[in-house]
Amino acid sequence: MGSARPSVRPSVRSDRPVPSGRGTRRRPVRRAAGYLLLAAAVGAGATALYPQWREAHQPAPELTVRYKAGTPASAATARPWLEVVNTSDHRVRLADVAVRYYFTQDGGSPYAFNCVQASVGCSEVDGRTVAMDRPTPTADHYLEVTFTKAAGTLAAGAKSGAIGVQLYRPGGKVDQRDDRSFSAAHDTFQASKLVTGYLDGRHVWGDEPAGDAGTSPRGAAAGAARPAAPPGIVFDDFRYSGPRDPALRAHGWLVRTSGGGPGIHDTWSAGGVDFPAEEDALGGQVLRLRAATDGTRRGTRQAEVHTTGTKFLTGTFAARIHFTDEPTSGRNGDHVNETFYMISPHHHAEYSELDNEYQPNGGWGAPGPRLDTTTWRSAREGDRVTRATTSSLKGWHTLVTTAAHGVVTYSLDGHELFRTGGKYYPTQNMSVNFNAWFVDLPFAGKRTWDMKVDWFYHDARKAQSLTEVEKAVDGLAAGGTGYVNTVREP
Repeated sequence: MGSARPSVRPSVRSDRPVPSGRGTRRRPVRRAAGYLLLAAAVGAGATALYPQWREAHQPAPELTVRYKAGTPASAATARPWLEVVNTSDHRVRLADVAVRYYFTQDGGSPYAFNCVQASVGCSEVDGRTVAMDRPTPTADHYLEVTFTKAAGTLAAGAKSGAIGVQLYRPGGKVDQRDDRSFSAAHDTFQASKLVTGYLDGRHVWGDEPAGDAGTSPRGAAAGAARPAAPPGIVFDDFRYSGPRDPALRAHGWLVRTSGGGPGIHDTWSAGGVDFPAEEDALGGQVLRLRAATDGTRRGTRQAEVHTTGTKFLTGTFAARIHFTDEPTSGRNGDHVNETFYMISPHHHAEYSELDNEYQPNGGWGAPGPRLDTTTWRSAREGDRVTRATTSSLKGWHTLVTTAAHGVVTYSLDGHELFRTGGKYYPTQNMSVNFNAWFVDLPFAGKRTWDMKVDWFYHDARKAQSLTEVEKAVDGLAAGGTGYVNTVREP
């Protein structure tokens, strides 16, 4: 067995010079500095890479909003198409969802909104434009799109389907080049973080501009979504960009350009229909119907808007209408007719017609001003009952016509004017019509007459009083609803 290994390390040779105290510190300091530099470099790299790491490791958003542009940068309307995708692992109620599309408002006039097409139905889509408290160069307003409680739910991974909406300036064009959410390159649906999404009032998708509040006021309060409209309701406050607005047809209205009467035959023109801004109107716009003439048939234009279908029979028909006793321009004295009525096609064996016809200067030999309220049993001349209210109706009035329990009632501003019953009660489905036309052309010279409609409301279920109508209309308007239609086709 060898000799034992020393238990301690041998001491340093005594003949080796011993370093001074200063020298013993210098080398560790240099080494520590190197470590610090290395740590700083690693830290800087980590800091630079952190945003990418964070982006890659963020949890999937609960919602994704997809967008495509529906019009070029300069157009009569902005038409963003939106789609909500449920990217969570649970079912989501659309009534708890809000989407914001950011834009800069051109000119001084406010923008308006309408729904052109929606897989869930435009009756279940609401919208409002909001001025931002802290505007940015590309966003001083936003359109907030929300849904009613009848819009349904999205399962995990499901899509809402396309939602086509419009933003427009009544009477003007829009320039979208400086709109934050607009992108001409998005000509197909793509996820867009410049359109933001909210769930239960929480911001869950997209990048908000600096001036946004960060929550959806509509969704922040429980139960804030508009309840589903009951079946059998139609409401429209006529927020449209013009007579060729695709939303007009989508909402069941048609601008007449066909031939025939009444009045001066074959003179119906889309040029007499527009939707100007009106400060006192419920939705900020009105339907304006303009009848114009130079005293000749060739120089005459009449205007009419009517529903595309004949699905109306009984219940309540109401409209707020501005009648006029003088022409907007030109000489007074025309036998002009400003009308709100329901009518069935003439070719049906069963025929129904409920008329409200205002004639400021009379017509057919009868003096004016007068409002004729008339129920027709057939299209044959004289097969009717009628009553005239002989007083001026210049200005705004609400007309309510009801048909229920075998009785038709005509009222004006809550006052009953006329009742009919028995065989003078509707038996055939009808369309709803508004028009302005000339009974005849008694003199030469240019003149124009304007009739305006603020809103139309129908309840197929029952007869309603003026108070009930106004309560229903105000409730819809307060929820941001400009259009709803839950009447089934016959």
